[in-house]
Amino acid sequence: MFFASAPRGVEPVLEDELRGLGAASCRGAAGGVHFTGTLADGLRACLWSRTASRVYLVLSRHRVEKSRDVYDAARAVPWEEQAAPGATMAVDFSGTGAGIDNTMYGAQLVKDAVVDRLRERRGKRPSIDTKDPGFLVNCHLSKSGLDVRLDLSGSGLHARGYRLEKGAAPIRENLAAALLLKAGWPAVASRGGAFLDPMCGAGTLVIEAALIAADAAPGLGRQRWGFRGWLGHDESLWEELVREAADRMKQGLIRAPRCLGFDGDKESLKMARHNAKRAGVETIVQFEKRLLGAAGPPDGIPAGLILTNPPYGKRMGEAGELAPLYEELGDTLKARFPGWQAAVITGEPELGKRMGLRARKTNVFYNGPLQCRLLQFSIDSESFVDREALDSRKKQIKIERAMERGAGAFVNRIRKNLRTVGKWADREGISCYRLYDADLPEYAVAVDRYGAWVHVQEYAAPASVDAAKAAARLNDIIAVLPEALGAGEDRIVLKVRRRQKGQSQYEKQDGRGKLVEVAEGKCRLLVNLTDYLDTGLFLDHRITREMIGSMAAGKRFLNLFCYTGAATVHAALGGARSTVSVDLSATYLDWTGRNLELNGIGAAKHRLEQADCREWVRECAGRFDLIFLDPPTFSNSKRMRGTFDVQRDHAALINDTARLLAPGGSLIFSTNRARFRMDAGSLEGLSAEDITPKTIPRDFERNPRIHSCWIIRRMNHD
Repeated sequence: MFFASAPRGVEPVLEDELRGLGAASCRGAAGGVHFTGTLADGLRACLWSRTASRVYLVLSRHRVEKSRDVYDAARAVPWEEQAAPGATMAVDFSGTGAGIDNTMYGAQLVKDAVVDRLRERRGKRPSIDTKDPGFLVNCHLSKSGLDVRLDLSGSGLHARGYRLEKGAAPIRENLAAALLLKAGWPAVASRGGAFLDPMCGAGTLVIEAALIAADAAPGLGRQRWGFRGWLGHDESLWEELVREAADRMKQGLIRAPRCLGFDGDKESLKMARHNAKRAGVETIVQFEKRLLGAAGPPDGIPAGLILTNPPYGKRMGEAGELAPLYEELGDTLKARFPGWQAAVITGEPELGKRMGLRARKTNVFYNGPLQCRLLQFSIDSESFVDREALDSRKKQIKIERAMERGAGAFVNRIRKNLRTVGKWADREGISCYRLYDADLPEYAVAVDRYGAWVHVQEYAAPASVDAAKAAARLNDIIAVLPEALGAGEDRIVLKVRRRQKGQSQYEKQDGRGKLVEVAEGKCRLLVNLTDYLDTGLFLDHRITREMIGSMAAGKRFLNLFCYTGAATVHAALGGARSTVSVDLSATYLDWTGRNLELNGIGAAKHRLEQADCREWVRECAGRFDLIFLDPPTFSNSKRMRGTFDVQRDHAALINDTARLLAPGGSLIFSTNRARFRMDAGSLEGLSAEDITPKTIPRDFERNPRIHSCWIIRRMNHD
């Protein structure tokens, strides 16, 4: 009796394949197929099976109740009649039970049994070689008992010998072959149809398709076999089977149809060509550098089968980011491959739906531990799906489900705020404002308007809130917001806001780099809604910036920790004689420069300085009439000396900065630290007026601790 193992989901394909090879009494089981036959049938399965992982000769089956029974069952096998003298050996063990919970322990028991038996019968123990054994014992323990087996393969049959170079996220050769068989490739090839993989990578699907079309035994290229160290092996029989297979491949290559592979990566195509040559099918395959959108059958190529394995989120990219790729794949198939059959491998069924094609058949299989699906299509008008209508219906369903779960309260609050805060902002000509700030605790997000754009920040839920419920509520928010606000989905940006440490609040969250122009009074400013946790414009400082603009006429203005320079723009447009903006970040200074340029503010009287602000104020000899000091709450930047804590260090920083004030000058100090306490007693000859209530905008009145703000002046005005 034999047992051929296979990847999960491939067992029915393997069973059909073994019957076609002449095996008898084929019976599928979890993980493989049992079959009976002659030695020739077992060797033929090794040589010809495209889908098996390994082929085992079952030597004995035993009922076992305890671990000692495993040892006894293994020792009872006449290994002296199986293992060739001098052959190295190894043991592989799978399954648990009978007191064996660890496969390494099971393998040790079996190894001891085999070694003890051979030492007793031959007077010498065999050598152990776990890397390249000449004789591989396999034992599988299940509820039905212990199978003691000889691994005729020696190593996984997926290793055909041609794929020495692998591309990104490869699929195993035997799984690739199984999917080709499931997709009907043998029938397509027999009638002369071509094969094409438009995202071929290192070419595994193309090469396996070529081997099938050429009637080539997949084991012809393998050099190592487990039966080499088996006394029952018949080398003359094996050589006869190999000669027959070589003759069949020689004839098959003459009549085989073309197998094509396209990819946009030159290095992957180089690997594919090398692999095809090692497989012996280079004469019937063709690899070309083509992007997916440019894929199409070359002239004279008959319609056939397309099979491709695009990324599906769990390997090379996040699933949500791959929807455009699947849409492009579907559009390419519909536009350039009418009359073809197509099959797509995916681990995300929702991505498959993005193709706009109706699958005529779906098969489930496993790529390692991942459950995947083989979606099969006929490329004709009857299979086309109206993707826009489908998306519209799915959106409506999401909205309905969100409302059923209670999102109606969130929608009502958004609409109420639009009638109050929204109308106030329109009257005041304010285009950037906070519309919602966790007004309902269960919907813990902040919603900000930036002109036509909507910026949504999720506050991390406390540990007491179930993470799944928090995620579901966030999904509900995203589902209902477009309709509640009358904004397109493409104008809504979501970020998750968590408690930040050090410089993490300034680190990139994304990489799209999209800058959007917005208006604040007469200022035009650039915001980045995607790349950073903060957008480049602190909305709660709106009144403070307006105040700076009104105070700046004819004055020398200094903006410390200038961030993106919004306050500098207000000062310059307010008539400042000159401005200096200081920040340690080159990124923010560049942003400041772009904001100044956007407003037509020349560089001659408006300097940008890259420096640690604390050191800069100590070394500066200039005098300023108006200073804006808005330091971070905490900083431990590698480019600055030591750390900065605004509560601990603000008095020293204010004293150093106030030294730069010209007579009659004003210093505006602001911080976003919650529960900040001004240490007025440590200020040297300075008066500090708390103007916080005057600087909290109406849209932030629900959170009066959003910032603290002070005007600081010299007492003697000297």
